[in-house]
Amino acid sequence: MAMDPKSKTVVKLVGVVVTMGALAWASVPFYDWFCRVTGFGGITQEANAGSDVILDRTIKVVFDASKERGMAWEFTPQQHEMKIKIGETGLAFYEAYNPTDRPIAGQASYNVAPYEAGGFFSKIDCFCFTEQVLMPGERVDMPVTFFVDPEIVDDRDAKFVKEITLSYTFYEIDLPEHIAALTEPAKPVENQANQTSNEG
Repeated sequence: MAMDPKSKTVVKLVGVVVTMGALAWASVPFYDWFCRVTGFGGITQEANAGSDVILDRTIKVVFDASKERGMAWEFTPQQHEMKIKIGETGLAFYEAYNPTDRPIAGQASYNVAPYEAGGFFSKIDCFCFTEQVLMPGERVDMPVTFFVDPEIVDDRDAKFVKEITLSYTFYEIDLPEHIAALTEPAKPVENQANQTSNEG
């Protein structure tokens, strides 16, 4: 049975809406994957080991720290900058302090600038790979081990980069269940006298 023109239009519109919704849902993980693979938007790379090649050319790495609004920690880099050879493994530290009277869990987001350097900045190990929990009054040193991939010197745009800024932003997340359970207030115990009188 043939559809009238109005019905055809409705079906087409529904199809467009469904397609756009599916693309929007898929675009988030795809965009995240794309950024991690290419370094687009300053997203850094991850590596299991350091570079086999070290060039006789240095690059400056600047370290930046910030917090999302409402995050109660103090968070700072322990060094403002360092110069390393391209391909050489570098080790830097950030310090975090919880000045409150409650445990706080945090996770760090990160990127590098300029953006074109993201695909060549590789982290071997980093505090940002996992959530961090600081107990009341706790202060910790958090390391990041990294190198700048020697292939940066062959990239059309990134080869002109002489300084890379590594930025972290900490934001508060929910406490892990086993720690949250320890901080929950104890359930009130009924008065023994009341229990006795109720039994009587």
